[in-house]
Amino acid sequence: MLDDPLFYAFAIPAVIILGLAKGGFAGLGILAVPMMALSASPVQAASITLPILIVQDVVSVWAFRHSWDGKILALMVPSAALGIAAGYALAAFVSAAAVELAVGLVSVAFAILRLAARGKEPAAGHSPTAGAFWGSVAGFTSQIAHAGGPPFQIYVLPRKLARDTFIGTSALFFAIINWLKVPAYAALGQFTRENLLTAAALMPLAIVSTFAGVWLIRRMPADRFYTLIYVLLLVVGAKLTWDGATALAA
Repeated sequence: MLDDPLFYAFAIPAVIILGLAKGGFAGLGILAVPMMALSASPVQAASITLPILIVQDVVSVWAFRHSWDGKILALMVPSAALGIAAGYALAAFVSAAAVELAVGLVSVAFAILRLAARGKEPAAGHSPTAGAFWGSVAGFTSQIAHAGGPPFQIYVLPRKLARDTFIGTSALFFAIINWLKVPAYAALGQFTRENLLTAAALMPLAIVSTFAGVWLIRRMPADRFYTLIYVLLLVVGAKLTWDGATALAA
């Protein structure tokens, strides 16, 4: 287990942020791995985070187990699996920074357009083509750059699901995605004893913070929830754009 106090100074708030994200504040979680990476390598930070995410997924899926959209999952999960496989196969040839920049720019543009049209557009229907496309993009970007949230939201948000249905669908989708990523991490030898023990030490905080996120989000009015998610998507997109652009420039 890691014993560097500096690591935990960053890891503890990162795990709390992950818990709030899993509880329903979608988008916040993208800040967690970069925070941990301030005192550990990005690969190790991601490897420690994945078991934590899987446990937090159990909490969020249980909390919203009665609220999810089967059509969205049927469209997006199989294509996400293909995206993860493509990301694993092409990891040596694709720049994570370029992926972050592309996802960031698309997310910012999408969030601005949707916020500008807030309340003026009818709910979009299901589209097998768009669902499969954004599902594969979510899987690919999740595997390459841990940025699967924005592509998922770009497809799902215009459907204007009920708040709990949106959160439940997101929880199930990313629970499946995280398990699909396990073989790739195992193949890369990232589930070391040190990493797993460090994740275990942070696990109680991860569970408590996820329940806290569920408690908070259920007390937020549904109309404000979607505005918050679009704003978070805008912030996440801006961060991805900045991270990708600065990495490419360097």
